[in-house]
Amino acid sequence: MKLSFQRAPVKSGLRIPQPSVLPAKPDLSVSARYKGSRIGGDYYDFFPITDTRMIFMLTDVAGKREEALHIAAAVQDKMRERAPELLADPDANVAEGVTKLVLELNRTIMATAEGVRSAPTFLGCLDEQFGLIHYVSAGHTPAFVKSDGEVTQLDPNGLPLGLFSHATHDAQVSVAQPGSAIVLVSKGLVETSAGRQEFGIQRVRASLEEQSFASAHDLCHDLLERAVKFGEQPSAFGPHLSLPGFRGSEPNDQTVVCLMRTVQSETAYSATA
Repeated sequence: MKLSFQRAPVKSGLRIPQPSVLPAKPDLSVSARYKGSRIGGDYYDFFPITDTRMIFMLTDVAGKREEALHIAAAVQDKMRERAPELLADPDANVAEGVTKLVLELNRTIMATAEGVRSAPTFLGCLDEQFGLIHYVSAGHTPAFVKSDGEVTQLDPNGLPLGLFSHATHDAQVSVAQPGSAIVLVSKGLVETSAGRQEFGIQRVRASLEEQSFASAHDLCHDLLERAVKFGEQPSAFGPHLSLPGFRGSEPNDQTVVCLMRTVQSETAYSATA
């Protein structure tokens, strides 16, 4: 299991994203847990824009790993270049900025891939001052917000990135008050299989509803461990066999990302209001 995207050297000319750095903030617990495979290219990142506003994302670029990570590196560059320009101003229209950012990332994926390349993506902007998440879920597996024991599902609101150069995705809005947890999971985790059964979205949701977690790290660790153990169960036809090189014999990347707002943040922002 890894917490960054530091990997072995890749083919000449192909890049990899810079390691994802978990933000160190007293009022926000952030974590990511990752189990890789030979196929697919999950990429997650966190990028603080201001003291209270931060971009976070999870994308799954289709194709061979080296090529997928090369595209993810271009996405990272574009996001870190444009996000401050679109969202750093305190008076910026956040919904409009997120919408424009996703449009530019979509074009970056297609330009870097030199054609169509499916990349289901969840990109959100958390504004801690107002407790809002402006997000686009482009063909991605549902995200979740857990608050006061209730779990809200953030369903996809558009096609994956990388398919149409002029596709638009309007930003949606949700609420993440102090004490809330925002959870993203990859398609590979949801599709972890035991025989003919998948781990599935409902198991993700049930685990969030049933458990209480002290930190984002604990939540990510628990959810990934549940998926991994589920996939290790023997099927009715015998033990699960993984045959490298055979399509479908091993899962795609399994990734969990969590941002958990601490209750103390409510006091901090009330004091500055």
